[in-house]
Amino acid sequence: MLEIFKTVNEELVRMDHFEDGVWVNLTNPTEEEIKRVCEGLKVDVEYIRAALDEEERARIDSNNGQTLIIVDIPIDEKEGDNSIYVTIPLGIIVIKENIITVCLRENPIIKDFINNRVKSFYTFFKNRFILQILYKNAAYYLHYLRLIDKESTRIEYALHKSMRNKELIQLLDLQKTLVFFSTSLKANELVLEKMLRFDYIKKYPDDNDLLEDVIIENKQAIEMANIYSNILSSTMDAFASIISNNLNIVMKFLTSVTIVMSIPTMVASFFGMNVNLPFSNLGGAFYIILLISLALSGISIYFLAKRKMF
Repeated sequence: MLEIFKTVNEELVRMDHFEDGVWVNLTNPTEEEIKRVCEGLKVDVEYIRAALDEEERARIDSNNGQTLIIVDIPIDEKEGDNSIYVTIPLGIIVIKENIITVCLRENPIIKDFINNRVKSFYTFFKNRFILQILYKNAAYYLHYLRLIDKESTRIEYALHKSMRNKELIQLLDLQKTLVFFSTSLKANELVLEKMLRFDYIKKYPDDNDLLEDVIIENKQAIEMANIYSNILSSTMDAFASIISNNLNIVMKFLTSVTIVMSIPTMVASFFGMNVNLPFSNLGGAFYIILLISLALSGISIYFLAKRKMF
């Protein structure tokens, strides 16, 4: 999808052609759309294709007056009632008079700009626009990290009631997400630190202050991701120990029951053979032997209970 926007009289207006000061947004573009942008704005096609590569790392590249900034952004993917968070690259291509954003999927960061949810946003202020995208990106990382924390708390509460594989798998997915987040945020941090050395950012004090705010937000997100990851890892280890302990308790109980049940079985097996029954002259020998078996079982239960095996 190819979209063209321009700020006109403080409002974001959709355009149908390229001109100076426009913002071009590409979302999973077709070959025809890529060709149109490259020919219309003289953009290096490799920059666009790099941003469309899911495995592309966060980086900054500059050549022939064009600058490519790639950062990892968080995406919320719904799978039934559960949310799965992943990271994908977002490319920002800066040319002389225009700015281009490229992404494989629709994402809330770009939608916020399209829906006028960002204050002081103007398509012709390219440096500020870049920093606003990066600030929004860090803010969404923090937002999703809080949601992950709430979701892990809910799953832990469910695990207290029932030790099921479903909840443990959900915790494992959250832990995997936190690892992805932490890795992506650290890669974004390197990009932000490199931007600090760019002269065109330092020309504008307001932009420089905004960049420092972005770096602070990104560092906070890294710390939160590391903290939540450590907590989740400790929680999973604790629950794994609890499940293992519960299994040992069940096995111990079943072993004790087997021992108790084996005593009447042994007595019955012995006297089931062709042997004379004791107390046959008294009458009711069967019941006497049965009482003896039950008494031996009771004694076994007593000793097992005393050793806390029952």
